[in-house]
Amino acid sequence: MLRRVSRFYIKYYKMKAVLKLEELAQFILGIVLFSQLDFAWWWFPALILLPDIGMVGYAFNTKVGAVVYNLFHNKAIAIAFMLLGMYYMGQTYTLIGIVLFSHSAMDRIFGYGLKYSDSFKNTHLGKIGK
Repeated sequence: MLRRVSRFYIKYYKMKAVLKLEELAQFILGIVLFSQLDFAWWWFPALILLPDIGMVGYAFNTKVGAVVYNLFHNKAIAIAFMLLGMYYMGQTYTLIGIVLFSHSAMDRIFGYGLKYSDSFKNTHLGKIGK
């Protein structure tokens, strides 16, 4: 029994490491994409925490908080902004998409995933603080 439990934990922690490496690669991709824009380098670190404004929704209740937070941390929305900016709307929209994408990757490196509506700590990556 103990051997089976230890194998589970080894597989679990290996998978967590692989997922974190994948998110790190996406964060680095965000930096590379940002470097292709005509913004000064300091814009990236200045804006990287801005998507956390989505936590304001939690001032109302956990359901509204989860919806608003997930809108600001959804990579598909970030990619849509990037593509719209690259092909139609200009560098500001591309910058918004890159910041949203990079921030989401950074959050997931630290274990903060998309939120369920029952609790801020309940994410698609598991419980925060576990």
